[in-house]
Amino acid sequence: MDRLIVARNLVKTYPGVRAVDGISFAVAPGRCFGLLGPNGAGKTTTLEMLEGIQTPTAGEVLYRDRPLDRAYREVIGIQFQATALQDFQTVAESLAMFAALYPRTAAREELIRLCNLGDLLNRDTRQLSGGQRQRLLLAIALVNDPELVFLDEPTTGLDPQARRNFWGLIETVRARGTTVLLTTHYMEEAEHLCDEIAIVDHGRIIAQGSPAQLVRAHFPATVVRLPEAAWPAAAPLPDGALRHDGEIKLFAADIPALLGELSRVGADLRELRVATPNLEDLFLKLTGHDLRA
Repeated sequence: MDRLIVARNLVKTYPGVRAVDGISFAVAPGRCFGLLGPNGAGKTTTLEMLEGIQTPTAGEVLYRDRPLDRAYREVIGIQFQATALQDFQTVAESLAMFAALYPRTAAREELIRLCNLGDLLNRDTRQLSGGQRQRLLLAIALVNDPELVFLDEPTTGLDPQARRNFWGLIETVRARGTTVLLTTHYMEEAEHLCDEIAIVDHGRIIAQGSPAQLVRAHFPATVVRLPEAAWPAAAPLPDGALRHDGEIKLFAADIPALLGELSRVGADLRELRVATPNLEDLFLKLTGHDLRA
């Protein structure tokens, strides 16, 4: 498999803190790779080293099997967690300003169409909604027609409809052959967009693979969900059960046997639900954190 970008044994230390502790992975061209982890896990620091913004304390980043150089900055695009736009500037002026920074740029009309900015070109950037602002920031990240684009929690703070609309933009970007490296706080987003994910905690990768492969590897086929109040106070939870957000999750391949055990301990089954384990279940099992904590 071809490798577009490679992280090799990346380490980043600050006084008293080892923020990244030996992270390695590779991303193939045209793929969407997701970095997931609780706040403080080291994913944004890792992303900044891949972007060339931070210098690793140890390890290296290779792009097309070569160390990062000045030309690298011209073939990548970045959408940061937070970006300040120039006041008293229209959307069209903002795009033109950022395009002027690069020797190669994307076709303006195609970029406007891709990010659905046609009706916003004359609007002051201060008057944009959250979703409109994110579409503009994506267009800015793509203004140099990059081979690789970094998206650092691009949909945080958006309402569900705006978030799903943004997913559609990312899918369109990928369909053009652009490689995407993404961090996100939304498990559904990672499952929907990413070909491969790496879950990071305490500066290390603790699991890596496709979302479906990882879930299958760690869980049986079924998850049973009960309200926390439905569990008898005196009864210990079975091995592997999770408490999260007022709910108890139990995992089993043999549902009749599990239901018999629940009846035996006196659990209230009136609000029991049976579902398929998902990426959020895996994240909680591996890290013990709520992703938004």
